[in-house]
Amino acid sequence: MDGKTIMGLLIPLAGTTLGAGCVFFMKKSLSNMVQRALAGFAAGVMVAASIWSLIIPAMEQSEDMGKLSFLPAFIGFWLGILFLLLLDSVIPHLHVNAEKSEGPHSRLKRTTMMVLAVTLHNIPEGMAVGVVYAGVIAGNATITSGGALALALGIAIQNFPEGAIVSMPLCAEGKSKGKAFLLGALSGAVEPVGALLTVLAAGLIVPAMPYLLSFAAGAMMYVVVEELIPEMSEGEHSNIGVIMFSIGFSLMMALDVALG
Repeated sequence: MDGKTIMGLLIPLAGTTLGAGCVFFMKKSLSNMVQRALAGFAAGVMVAASIWSLIIPAMEQSEDMGKLSFLPAFIGFWLGILFLLLLDSVIPHLHVNAEKSEGPHSRLKRTTMMVLAVTLHNIPEGMAVGVVYAGVIAGNATITSGGALALALGIAIQNFPEGAIVSMPLCAEGKSKGKAFLLGALSGAVEPVGALLTVLAAGLIVPAMPYLLSFAAGAMMYVVVEELIPEMSEGEHSNIGVIMFSIGFSLMMALDVALG
């Protein structure tokens, strides 16, 4: 694994860390409207990344199957959905602005379950970056180093507000700025770990690449539909979420095509 690949795997974490650093410069917590806008932007990035960076390459790699070229992507997508459904059911977590936690009953602190919610959200993003870089390492013709970089940058951009969404509420609930920053940054640490594990797994089972690509897409789409879309649509003036979704979607689409 060369230096460019390692840097690519760390780019998303850098986005989360920079976002968590907002706790040192912003005195007030993010307003509900801002949080809805950021959720919409993140959803747009993730949907575009799922399509252009993951599902389309998965189908292109299965072209030799003819009319059944959709099958590996279909199977992998559903495995990703079911995997996140399982994690959502067995890990106690609390979404931002939610009063009731999800998953099994737990005595964990509210702040801990908030960090777990974002960590759960970040798992499929790390897998997505990892499987794309695994394709580059394997010399896959449908995945370029520019396309992998585009995905890493897109995930990092949408991770920036996520870092702030974690650290600032933690600070508002009584955590010190330093501890809130650390927890916000750590919520993104699962991404390079997940990415590295995915690279190693893909290296062992190269023929499974289409399944892994679409698996990551399904996992990300689960997060979008289960968490981000409801968050961007709640309350009044939900159109800001739609606008930011469109901005995130078009930005990720442009990055993938321009760099890919």
